[in-house]
Amino acid sequence: MRIALAMTGAAVLFASAATLALQEPGHAQQTAQESLSAQPQVSAPGGAPGSFADLTARLQPAVVNVSTTQEIEVGRLRGIPRLAPGTPLDELFRRFQEQQQDGQEPETREAQSLGSGFIISPDGYVVTNNHVVTGRGGTEPVDKITVTLSDRTEYSARIVGRDPLSDLALLKIEGKDLPYVRFGQSERVRVGDWVIAIGNPFGLGGTVTAGIVSALHRNIQAGQYDRYIQTDASINQGNSGGPMFDLSGNVIGVNTAIFSPTGGNVGIGFAIPAEQASPVIDQLRSIGRVRRGYLGVSIQPVTPEIASALGLQKDRGEIVASVENDGPAKKAGILAGDVITRVNSQEVTVDNTLSAIVANSGIGSRVPIELYRNGKRQTVQATLVERPAEIAVAGSENAPAEGDKAANEAAASARRSLGITLAELTPEVRRQLGVDTDVEGVVIASLNRNSDAAKRGLQRGDVILSINQQPTKTPAAAAAAVAAARKAGRDTVVLFVKRGSRPPQFIGIAMMGKDEG
Repeated sequence: MRIALAMTGAAVLFASAATLALQEPGHAQQTAQESLSAQPQVSAPGGAPGSFADLTARLQPAVVNVSTTQEIEVGRLRGIPRLAPGTPLDELFRRFQEQQQDGQEPETREAQSLGSGFIISPDGYVVTNNHVVTGRGGTEPVDKITVTLSDRTEYSARIVGRDPLSDLALLKIEGKDLPYVRFGQSERVRVGDWVIAIGNPFGLGGTVTAGIVSALHRNIQAGQYDRYIQTDASINQGNSGGPMFDLSGNVIGVNTAIFSPTGGNVGIGFAIPAEQASPVIDQLRSIGRVRRGYLGVSIQPVTPEIASALGLQKDRGEIVASVENDGPAKKAGILAGDVITRVNSQEVTVDNTLSAIVANSGIGSRVPIELYRNGKRQTVQATLVERPAEIAVAGSENAPAEGDKAANEAAASARRSLGITLAELTPEVRRQLGVDTDVEGVVIASLNRNSDAAKRGLQRGDVILSINQQPTKTPAAAAAAVAAARKAGRDTVVLFVKRGSRPPQFIGIAMMGKDEG
C-alpha cells in the first residue's frame, strides 16, 4: 500500500509539472496564486495560553490526594480468577467461599492505595472514583480514607455515597472556606480543545499535564454507561478521580481510565464527562444513591451483518436479547429480537446507547419507543420504573447452611480433589449468568490458582454439567463422581463444562492430592 501511494503521488507531481511547462511563466505564477487564494484559509490556533501556570495556580489548591487503607487477606492478592467486581454473582461467590473456610484465622495485612479527587464546595465535598475508595474485593468500601490538600493539610474523610455503575464516589471532609472548583459543560467540548489534568500519578502529588481532547463518547466496555472523553494529556495510575479542566478552569471530566499495554501513559486516557458525572454527584449528595430509569431488557449492538440482514442502517439501534418478566418493556409489548432505534425522540447509536438514554429519562415517565420488527417499524409506549438495586444474592439462599453437614462435606471434598468450590445453580444464579432453565449442573464459585482446573482455563461462573459422564446437579453429586473416580484408582476426571452461550465441551482435569486445595 505504501508503494502504491508513493507512485500515485509521483504521478500527480509529474502531471502538474508538465502542465506548468506549457504555460508562460507569468501566467503560471498568476494561476498558482489564484489557486491558493481559492483555498479556505485556516487561522492559527486561538485561545491557547502561552503558559498554563496562572490557570494551574488557581486550580491546584482544589485538587487533592486520596489515600486509603484496608485490612485484606493475603490469599486474595494472588491473582485468583474473578468475575467483574461488584456484581451480585461475585458477591455470592465471595460469601460462599468464606463459608467453606476451614475455620482457620485468615492471614491479613494492611493494603494502601492512592488516587486523586477534587473539592466541589467550600465545606468539603470531594469527588473521586468509586474504585479509589473500594476495597480489593470490589464491593465493600475501604476501612480508612485520608484526603490531603496541596498545602499538605490532612483530613479524615467519610463516604457520602458511591455509584459503581458510573464509577463515581462523593466524600466529605470537615473544613471551612476550602478551595473548590465547579463542573463545566462537557457537551460543548470539541475534539481538539485544550485540556489540563491535575492529580497524583504514582503518588507524585500535584502533577499537572496538558493535552487536547482526542475523541468523544468513547465506549471502552467498562460499564453500561460508557461515554468517555479521550485525551492525550498524560494520565497514569494514581490520576483516577482527578479533574480534567478546560481553559476556563471548569471541570469537564473525571479522569478514570487509561489504555496501556505497559501500565504507563501511551497518550490515551479517559475521563467521565461532566454532563454524566454532575447529575450523579448531585444525587449522591442529596439522597446518598443514584436513581435511574429502567426498561427491563437485555440488549446487544446491531452488528453490520445484522443490519445488512434486516435492511437497517449500520451503527443505529440495539437488538433486544431478552425481556424481563413483568418489566416495563414486557408490559409495553417489546419482544426479544426487536431492534430499538429511538427512545423518547433520541436516536439509539453507538455514542448514545439505549442504556444511557433510559437511565437519564425520568422515572415514571411514559416514553415512546420506536422499534423494527419483522420488516416493519412501529412505536410502543413504555412507562419507565426505577432501576433495581444491584441485589447481592444472600449466601444462605445459594450455599449450604452451616448445619447441613453433608453438603458442607461434599463441597469440601470437591475443593480438595479438584481445587474448585462448587455452588448450586439456583434461579438467581441462572439469571445472573444467563443460563437457560433447561441447563442442569453446578457452578464454579472459586478456583485454586495452582489447580489443574485453573491451568486448563476453567473460570468462576462456568457450569459443570457432568463429571465422568455422571450428571452433577448438586455439589454432592459432583463429590460422589470424584470419589468414585478415586475409588477406581484414577487420577483424572472428565468435566463437561458450559460457559455462557457457547456449546459445552469436555475438559480433562488432573485431581489434586488429598491434602491439597
